[in-house]
Amino acid sequence: MILFKSVTYKNFLASGNNPIKIDLNNHGSTLIIGQNGAGKSTIIEALVFALFNKSFRKVNKNQLINTINEKDCVAEVEFSIGSVEWKVRRGIKPSVFEIYKNGTLLNQSSSAVDQQKWFEQSVLKLNYKSFTQIVVLGSSTFVPFMQLPAASRREIIEDLLDIRIFSTMNVILKDRVKTSTEELRSFETQISFLKEKADMQQSHIKSLEKTAKKSISQKEDKIIELQESVDNINEEITGLYQKIEKENNKLKKFDGIENKIKKLEKEITTHVNLISRTEKEQDFFKIHDKCPKCTQVLSEELKESQVSECLNIIETSKTAVDKFKSQLDKTTSILQKQANINGNVADLNWSVKSKLNDIKSSTNLIKEIKGEIETLKNDNVDIAGEKEKLSAIATQGVGVQKNIVELKKERRNYDLISTLLKDGGIKSMIIRKYLPVMNQLINKYLQALDFYVNFTLDEEFNESIKSRYRDDFTYASFSEGEKMRIDLALMFTWRSVAKLKNSANTNLLILDEVFDSSLDVAGTEDFLRIIRGIYEDTNIFVISHKGEILLDKFDRVLKFEKIKNFSRVSVS
Repeated sequence: MILFKSVTYKNFLASGNNPIKIDLNNHGSTLIIGQNGAGKSTIIEALVFALFNKSFRKVNKNQLINTINEKDCVAEVEFSIGSVEWKVRRGIKPSVFEIYKNGTLLNQSSSAVDQQKWFEQSVLKLNYKSFTQIVVLGSSTFVPFMQLPAASRREIIEDLLDIRIFSTMNVILKDRVKTSTEELRSFETQISFLKEKADMQQSHIKSLEKTAKKSISQKEDKIIELQESVDNINEEITGLYQKIEKENNKLKKFDGIENKIKKLEKEITTHVNLISRTEKEQDFFKIHDKCPKCTQVLSEELKESQVSECLNIIETSKTAVDKFKSQLDKTTSILQKQANINGNVADLNWSVKSKLNDIKSSTNLIKEIKGEIETLKNDNVDIAGEKEKLSAIATQGVGVQKNIVELKKERRNYDLISTLLKDGGIKSMIIRKYLPVMNQLINKYLQALDFYVNFTLDEEFNESIKSRYRDDFTYASFSEGEKMRIDLALMFTWRSVAKLKNSANTNLLILDEVFDSSLDVAGTEDFLRIIRGIYEDTNIFVISHKGEILLDKFDRVLKFEKIKNFSRVSVS
């Protein structure tokens, strides 16, 4: 279990040169309040930056530096895992990345990228995506599990179940298979040349017994044959390089395709959000006869006008969504063409490498034959010695053949292991084992949040949601409040699974404005009831603007204020 103890930061966003230190482990529940811009959410940014060298709100890291002091931006997190005390300290202007184990600074000879990879895989044993699914919920930059693509969902579940090791093993296995393939090809090439060399040696011995002159003629013919083969292979290589150049020229057409996809996805999201807002506005004018603020009566003419205007906006946006989705489908299909071309280039490069090896082998054999011809010309003829050479070739061939047999056996084992390590192998077995537990926990928390639906994830982590009347729904079909209940239920489920597996288990849970947006009064009470049940081993931080209705429900209140343009925190 990762036991987070404190986070300290200075010159970080709105905080100044006086460090702000927040205790993360000595209070069951903490409410964080303050005006907008006072620094309430800085705790999340400081944690994410210190642990993962990223900005949680998706801004340039240099924008994390306090704009007044403009230097010495530092975030530091202290935590323990078992009996080991850890501290990670990271800064900008100057750049700092230090990891301390039991008070001792670890060796910094490796690159910062390698250090970060080791830190996430060997110490934290969770990555940024998993951290934001288990520890943080509710921020505007947070992407709920149900809105993640299938690959990201699977990555998070594999982290929770501690089975990412199988993916790592599969990558290592692929490298070994590639190396084994190259070695096998090399040995088979050696066997082919040894057989040819043995045949030539036998022929050479017979020729020596008859006439050295005839043997020399045969060897010279063989040299010509080999040289012609080399010339032909060189022509083939030239052709392959021309094909590679053509394929690379084709790839230039795909420059900027990924940016285009991102722009299309952004346009779709913008119009979908506009449709959602406009539908709510349309529903308002359909239902209400008076303005809720000024109580002025809304005329039927005004209502019809507003409803009609909303309808036009909705229809226009839906048309735009269909248009952009169509463009997105076409653009995405282009990516497959790009991948196919990259595959062609890799295959062509492999063919070039293979043919260069063939040239090298033929050149070496030509050199050997020329040496043998010189020996014959100098009358250094020794039939007994030539027979010893034939025996040595045979011995060498036996050794190479043994290597081939062992490699083929190894490849069969690799094929079996590869089957086990694929997504449909061991990982699927483990996921199938835990899926009923996950679904049971999800529905348990949904019921606790007074949301009575049957929610089920399949092995591909696609949702199936049925109401009590067995109507089928999707996550997108629910209101924002209902989606928030689903997001909360999933977060609590992932935390329960992590605790069960002791994979990404942690004492920390941060909820950013969960009570301020999509949860109604009933949802707030249900949620508070749930988090009270996990106080004993979880330190819960709630960031909220609803301080007046939540103050008496928490063990501690941190109030952030901005004094002379710098954040200050007071404890009550």
